[in-house]
Amino acid sequence: MSCVSGKAYQASDAGLHSAPAYHPQDESPAGEDWIHEIKYDGYRVQSHIDWDSRKAFTRNGHNWISKFSAIGGTLDIPPAIIDGEVVVIHEGRTNFSELQAELAGRRQDRLLYYAFDLLWLDGKDLRRTSQLARKELLKELFDTHCVEAPALYSEHLTGDGNELFKAAAKLNYEGIVSKRVEAPYRSDRNEAWVKIKAVQKGKFPVVGFINDPTRSRRTLPGEAGREKACLHGQGRDGLVSHRLQRDP
Repeated sequence: MSCVSGKAYQASDAGLHSAPAYHPQDESPAGEDWIHEIKYDGYRVQSHIDWDSRKAFTRNGHNWISKFSAIGGTLDIPPAIIDGEVVVIHEGRTNFSELQAELAGRRQDRLLYYAFDLLWLDGKDLRRTSQLARKELLKELFDTHCVEAPALYSEHLTGDGNELFKAAAKLNYEGIVSKRVEAPYRSDRNEAWVKIKAVQKGKFPVVGFINDPTRSRRTLPGEAGREKACLHGQGRDGLVSHRLQRDP
């Protein structure tokens, strides 16, 4: 049970742990009905701020505030619930492997939290408010209370997302997310939030296998050479995958 501005609510009843899933799509939608953001490669985290209380819920409902306490301490704002992504920036872009390494080492110095949605503010449920209005309120909240790194407001572009997608692909980002400006916050997979992935393709020989007790056998794709084989990553069922393990 949590309390926002003296009004009690049960988070599970309100669906606050159920973050919208991105609907996959091949091309970015265009027009003034859409905004576009960078697709971050990290852990989706819903931050619950209730005056001195802080919670950081993963997509599966685990409270990871002990792992993200530095981020929670930066959110010195009125009671609110914020949706965002915890990431680590490595070589100019978000890197999930580096994030896992930081968490495994119980370090928080490199963690950043990109906030991109506002569900509740000071006792008011904003989930039925339009997407663009929620982002405007989120930016105003961060600006008014001088919120700084490691918590950051996630910027967006309006209109044609193809230019942002091309820039993201050129920089080897994961892709972009496009959102309808009038859409409410829905806790399901829907076409109001779509992701366009910058897929990196390549052919690699299989150089070994790893037996994972929790999953099927994984392949180790590499690049063959005369004297050595360079490991490129791990895959499953012959497919290269840069993300093998997510939120438990």
